[in-house]
Amino acid sequence: MASKKKMGYKCRIAGVMLLLIGSIAALVVVSVIQDKLKVKEYGLEYGIVIDSGSSRSNVYLYEWPGEKENETGVVTEKMNCKVKGVPISELKVSSKEYKTTLNGFQDCMDEIRKHIPEEKQKTTPLFLGATAGMRLLDVEDKKRSNEVMTSLRDYLSGQNFHFHNASIITGQEEGLYGWITVNYLMGNFLERNMWNTYVRPNGAETVGSMDLGGASTQIAFQVQEQGQGPDYMLVKLYGYPYTVYTHSFLCYGKNEADKRVLDKLIKGSSGYIVNPCYPKGFNTTIKASAIYDTECTIKPKNYNPDQEFYMFGSSDSKKCGELVKSIFDFDNCSSKQCSFNGVEQPPVTGEFMAYAGFYFIAQALEQSGVSNLEQFNISVGNFCRTHWTELKAQKHRILDKYLKTYCFASHYVLTLLADGYKFDDETWENIHFEKEIKETNIGWSLGYMLRMSNMIPSEVKEILPMTNPVFAGLIFLFSALIIVTVILGFIILLRTCY
Repeated sequence: MASKKKMGYKCRIAGVMLLLIGSIAALVVVSVIQDKLKVKEYGLEYGIVIDSGSSRSNVYLYEWPGEKENETGVVTEKMNCKVKGVPISELKVSSKEYKTTLNGFQDCMDEIRKHIPEEKQKTTPLFLGATAGMRLLDVEDKKRSNEVMTSLRDYLSGQNFHFHNASIITGQEEGLYGWITVNYLMGNFLERNMWNTYVRPNGAETVGSMDLGGASTQIAFQVQEQGQGPDYMLVKLYGYPYTVYTHSFLCYGKNEADKRVLDKLIKGSSGYIVNPCYPKGFNTTIKASAIYDTECTIKPKNYNPDQEFYMFGSSDSKKCGELVKSIFDFDNCSSKQCSFNGVEQPPVTGEFMAYAGFYFIAQALEQSGVSNLEQFNISVGNFCRTHWTELKAQKHRILDKYLKTYCFASHYVLTLLADGYKFDDETWENIHFEKEIKETNIGWSLGYMLRMSNMIPSEVKEILPMTNPVFAGLIFLFSALIIVTVILGFIILLRTCY
């Protein structure tokens, strides 16, 4: 009889212990499943960058998945809206042009708003970056520059977006962001592997970038060693660091360089002025204000903005080339190697992408894509010897109202690249004159958005394997079982004592 009691007691204890252990195990399993098997769901993020250059403003809308790759967004251009009106560097607050341009901005804002989900609009970051045109105005007329930027900040902060800032970016930043754009679009930072995840390409090399605008020109390329000075910038993208040499030449954009050439021509002439860069058969009258109302040219004594200069073309390619070279200083250099005007520059290596003004000038010469230095040189000479009537007949392939400037511009690109940046017969073939990559315009704004995406938090929604009521119910059930088994065990132990 005692043996049966002992046996029953052991069975009850074993049953209680089994139930206790099972309940504890179940509680732990439910908790681990809820925590470890939850899925993060990311939505699309959006960003707006306004590129306010010396020629016009463009509004770009970008999007990227909230799940970033090593803290950097995988950004795609969704749309580009060109702002109607004048460049912001030509604005005077409260003028007729200001109102027209502001209406142009509003048209673009309204158009872009249609492509962003309503619930995302208030959190979509908005940036404005002004480039060389405003950098010049900031030097010429600080007060007007401040008025324009302040007015634009007030306007943009009233939009239904998360306005961050409107600022004048430096030339080095413009060059760096252009370099980021080029290499990102070419897939040099990351690519999809066979498992459809992003990885850093094996052995991928970056390419250099060259941008030619109206008021400035930029060159940027990766170097292996950190140099001295502001032209060497360190940037981290997708978890990897890069050292980039970048320099911007203010007053050496196509439009400002043209004014510098005209200034040289006027100072060396009297009466009727023969312009070797203008095509034969073309003549024009130019006001002094069109040449000297800028910090890039020094106003002559007794300057009269309404003075007129009569010019006629001679289609002299050789003299045009000499005239263009006269605005550069290739002699003074205190470093191991310089580009021009005493600016240090490491030797150019690897592939280069030349875009914006470089592309349109190369296209006019039928040298877009890849060419060689000899071909380019011959095309420049042939173009500059073309009569005005023949040029007008070819206008369909140039698509530019400033047709008269293309001889100067082609000599300018040739001089800048060959004599300035030191591209020779061998390295010239590494230059690709392109307008876009993968149907995306090349410019600094995409690179800027990529870098800014590092600092923009993503909205994330956690999807749990069990709904909250189910999870709470299971936790309550197994917790209750643990408590019940502990009480039963305690009761059984008490009964064995009496």
